[in-house]
Amino acid sequence: MSGVSGMLEGRRASRGRLITLEGIEGAGKSTVAVALREALESRGIEVCLTREPGGTPLAERVRALVLGHGEEPLAPQAELLLMFAARRIHVDNLIRPALERGQWVLCDRFTDATRAYQGGGRGMPADFIETLAGAVHPDVNPDLTLLLDLPVALGLSRAAGRRGVPDRFESEDVAFFERVRARYLELGRAQARFAVIDASRPLATVTADAVAALGRVLQA
Repeated sequence: MSGVSGMLEGRRASRGRLITLEGIEGAGKSTVAVALREALESRGIEVCLTREPGGTPLAERVRALVLGHGEEPLAPQAELLLMFAARRIHVDNLIRPALERGQWVLCDRFTDATRAYQGGGRGMPADFIETLAGAVHPDVNPDLTLLLDLPVALGLSRAAGRRGVPDRFESEDVAFFERVRARYLELGRAQARFAVIDASRPLATVTADAVAALGRVLQA
């Protein structure tokens, strides 16, 4: 067996890695995710690109409930529980099986988004969020989290230029997103798995920094 084929066979036999992308609206997560997938695939790594809330047909139905402007109000507690319901479906039916097959999963948002949006933005208790996280995905957690950070005004301006009808979160005021960003930055400072990237710069520069950050897990 050649050195290259042996290396690829070893990757397939081992558990994959979970890489998550986080940030407020307009940070460029979707574009960066595609660049990361291409970078990993160029190294012979199988990649599964997904998102939250959603990622599977059933979880996408829950996403529609959370993001849509429904006829009934949705309390923060109910929103939080729906997020974790969709996440459990996503983890059970897509993320964990992919990791066990040796694929690397690139996920546009994961539980850090809940910590930022429902915790920071909505004011839900951090200990309640952590209890739910421990119950829903105790064995599935990110190996690397790329936080694409930029000022709220810039992010919202970018997002407004490319979207249609705003969803429930996109309709929130600036103060909400300032709280979300602040919580994201707290998480980024507190946990070594984060790489905080200045997303206010040109997208090509942001993408290059994100690809470079993969070195943390490629060499591990």
